[in-house]
Amino acid sequence: MIKTDFVVTLVVTFLWLVSTSAWAKALTDIKIATGPSIVQELGPCKKTGVMCYFGSVTSMGSLNVSVIFGFLNMILWGGNAWFVYKETSLHSPSNTSAPHSQGGIPPPAGM
Repeated sequence: MIKTDFVVTLVVTFLWLVSTSAWAKALTDIKIATGPSIVQELGPCKKTGVMCYFGSVTSMGSLNVSVIFGFLNMILWGGNAWFVYKETSLHSPSNTSAPHSQGGIPPPAGM
């Protein structure tokens, strides 16, 4: 059951990475496609002697924030995957407690 949780957590982490990367790429493409250079590509602006100016710019800052939160959420899922991994049988506990496994605490020195 815990291994299933671990696999599901890894899949969700990967999906967050892929979807946030796709969103960031699409946002970059939209910014390039709707930037100031598009005014020069319009029909009347291609004619010689016609000057076209970019009147206003739509703010896309809130879209950048969504990309940042997407990557932060992916990091959060990655951290959760670590804790789920620690609960599985795939993770073997370290063998630092060797004296305790022999039946008790060693006696204090000097007695």
